[in-house]
Amino acid sequence: MNLDKQSKWKAKALAAAIALGSTVMVGCSTEDGVNGVDGQDGTNGINGTNGTNGIDGQDGADGQDASPIISVGGVKLAQIGRYESNIWDDGGAEIVAFDVSTDKTFVVNAADGVVDVLDLSDPANPAKLASINLADANVAGFTVGGANSVAVSGGVLAVAVENDDKQANGKVYFYNTNDHSFIAAKDAGALPDMVTFSPDGNTVLVANEGEPSKDYKTDPEGSITLIDISGGVAGATPATADFTAFNTGGAKAAELPADVRIFGPGASVAQDIEPEYITVSADSSIAYVALQENNALAVVDIASATVTDIFALGFKDHSLAGNKIDANKNDKMPLLENLPIYGMYQPDSIASYTFNGKTYIVSANEGDGREYIDDAADEATCLADGGLSFDDGDCLYYIDEADLSDLTLDTSVFENDMIAKLQDGDGIGDLTVTNALGDANNDGVYEAVYAYGARSFSIWNEDGGLVFDSGDQFERILAMLSPNNFNLSNTKTKQEDRSDNKGAEPEGLTIGTVDGRTYAFIGLERQGGIMVYDISNPGSVAFVDYYNNRDFSVDIGEIDDGNLPAGAAGDLGPEGLTFVSAEDSPNGEALLIVGSEVSGTTTVYQVK
Repeated sequence: MNLDKQSKWKAKALAAAIALGSTVMVGCSTEDGVNGVDGQDGTNGINGTNGTNGIDGQDGADGQDASPIISVGGVKLAQIGRYESNIWDDGGAEIVAFDVSTDKTFVVNAADGVVDVLDLSDPANPAKLASINLADANVAGFTVGGANSVAVSGGVLAVAVENDDKQANGKVYFYNTNDHSFIAAKDAGALPDMVTFSPDGNTVLVANEGEPSKDYKTDPEGSITLIDISGGVAGATPATADFTAFNTGGAKAAELPADVRIFGPGASVAQDIEPEYITVSADSSIAYVALQENNALAVVDIASATVTDIFALGFKDHSLAGNKIDANKNDKMPLLENLPIYGMYQPDSIASYTFNGKTYIVSANEGDGREYIDDAADEATCLADGGLSFDDGDCLYYIDEADLSDLTLDTSVFENDMIAKLQDGDGIGDLTVTNALGDANNDGVYEAVYAYGARSFSIWNEDGGLVFDSGDQFERILAMLSPNNFNLSNTKTKQEDRSDNKGAEPEGLTIGTVDGRTYAFIGLERQGGIMVYDISNPGSVAFVDYYNNRDFSVDIGEIDDGNLPAGAAGDLGPEGLTFVSAEDSPNGEALLIVGSEVSGTTTVYQVK
């Protein structure tokens, strides 16, 4: 629902209860005789013995925090334009990039295997100009598997292209943004998942995720590709920053923090690390890389193409004040509480900015587990091939996800009452947690519980230290503004469908400067909408705005059945966000462009 144009939900303060007394009037009849004088009161009798105390009533449910996060004011998002691909729940609009030289927006359309080109010269009326079909490049010896990411700088479009064989090396395709002509293809690593340019435009960097095969038998190494294009794209030679130095026996093995999650079966450090997203310092010298599944941040020296450090991001303690969580989808109501559960930050998108000469990294803490399933003819074939279980043609080879109710909790750490609460299958027991962390003794008994993601965004310093985390603010804001449509999925309108698994799921993120203030824009993949925070000073961060154009009244089933257009319920599944400064904008106003993969829409917001 459009919170500005329609009945924008606001928090309502509860009125104080007023106790109503009652008065009984006794009438006097004129026909009665005159009342006699009242006699003196008699002596009070002896007090009787106190009765037995009744049984104590049950404790009521915990109340919610009295006040929501208060907006400090500042910018507001106003939707001014929208392009609909009419592709439902198939990646019709994912990552977006804006080219200032042509006023075009390039959008990854995974469903059609193309990059759509939108004319944004009038941001209120985005129109499709063309689609770039990657297969038309006909790169010798390479079969296109699909586009994963786009980036633009200096009139050049870079596209991260995965191989049709997902575990084989991919490519970066380069195009001219003016006429969309193909320039060149350069080698990248396995599964190039994200591409970006350094601020000076001289280096293209690619996060090569290196995911395992469906049967987890082939696990390529994760890496970072760096392409120096300062002398032009055609003659550029890619370099690779890998993680082999952190393998057992490697030169940097002793420097790998213990809390960096290396847990793939039989995997080396380099194989297990999965680079997800890259941001580059303002001086274009250092790249910071989100290692999502590993819950870590890597640092890359661009000049030498070397991974210099890996920082463990640690864990969020949901038992602490300000870190409440709604982990129960079964009560069908927003109810945040402190629980003895840790959240793994596991950021997806990251961005960076400078404050007082220091670089700060901003992260959207989505979370991600591992589940690998392949086809099998029957159960016997599946199990003989090393599978764990078989179900209707699917062979499960690896999973690190479990329901909290499935874990055996250590009674010396958790009290019995808390164990009963955490493992209630009709309550918190449905929470998705990892079975690959928390069992220090490998005896099947868990001393700690770790859930995916932190349901927040964070700011980190150059050494990977946590400077700010939004705590439980996202869920508190949504509980206030959307109590009857809380923690929904992006493909369903079932109340609390995501409370047991990463909540609203912050995924996409970008930052931008308006009137001298720096703002973070965070997309909520499941619930929908954009959170806006003023992060000008990383030590003094403030909530500014939340905008969601989702219409909860629309029957998603009608879209599934093709009876309504893909974008009928608003923007669902915001995936990629990009900020356009007022100086670079076609209409002279700062813009936020958002690609939403479920609704297949590309939406233009004016940042007012």
